[in-house]
Amino acid sequence: MGQFSGPTDPTADAHWHTHEERKGFFTDTSICIGCKACEVACKEWNQNPADGDFKLLDSSYDNTGELSADTWRHVAFIEQGKADIEQARESGRQLVSLGMPKVGAPVAPEPDPTPPDTPEFRWLMASDVCKHCTHAGCLDVCPTGALFRTEFGTVVVQDDVCNGCGTCVAGCPFGVVERRSDGTAAPRTQRGKHVKNSGVAQKCTLCYDRLLDDQTPACAKTCPTTSIKFGDHDDMVETAQERVAQLHAEGRTEARLYGANENDGVGGIGSVFLLLDEPEVYGLPPDPRVPTADLNSMYRRATVAAVGMIAATAVAFARGL
Repeated sequence: MGQFSGPTDPTADAHWHTHEERKGFFTDTSICIGCKACEVACKEWNQNPADGDFKLLDSSYDNTGELSADTWRHVAFIEQGKADIEQARESGRQLVSLGMPKVGAPVAPEPDPTPPDTPEFRWLMASDVCKHCTHAGCLDVCPTGALFRTEFGTVVVQDDVCNGCGTCVAGCPFGVVERRSDGTAAPRTQRGKHVKNSGVAQKCTLCYDRLLDDQTPACAKTCPTTSIKFGDHDDMVETAQERVAQLHAEGRTEARLYGANENDGVGGIGSVFLLLDEPEVYGLPPDPRVPTADLNSMYRRATVAAVGMIAATAVAFARGL
């Protein structure tokens, strides 16, 4: 097991006999069109169960709602009405509307660098996925060793080792990991078919089986706008930084990176995101922190307390003599 906090290379911490470059995603939400092709590709490749009866949610055009044990890629339709926009303007944020594509619109000779203001309603599209944290709380708290760090620096659940205890569910600061069905090991069927891995923890594997064959993960392979990019983690961070600089130069100053700071509470993440608003708008924690980050300091304090108690006990016995 590697260190619990701070900058590190998870591929080296895994102590594999071969050292591969850390792999990861860069999800650029500024060019996501909400087509959900990544969701479909992920489900098809991993043979994950369908979500419900294919009905739209009452609150959105979305039909899956969130990441789950059955949905490892989730495209969120973040809908902001007048009240949300007014509140954002009061905070000083310069909002940007992605707009909708137009057919037959004239092409301007030169792009206008002035940032467009958002109308009374706007959509922000974002494809969410497991973060494959540098310091993965789910992996560190698993009592059976069902989760392991791959040679590519990603985190994968071994279905045949997981006992469905759910400790990893509580250990994930992003709410990504879930147990399929209700957490029990009872057989489950859907539309008359048996659902595999019912009762055990499930999440994105970053298509570990495809990485072993030097293939691109299904979601990135399918994305029609290249909103989901895949490659060496360091290259993805560099690409993300260049994209933010480009958007800032165009006046879109609300663009920011999420998960690229290796000094945060999870040591940075393997799935870096470019956001056009605050993380909370996308349902992401602004300052994620794994529960194991303070273990070293807790051990030191417990040791000091134990030594103090032993010393005090020794002094009491000495005085009694």
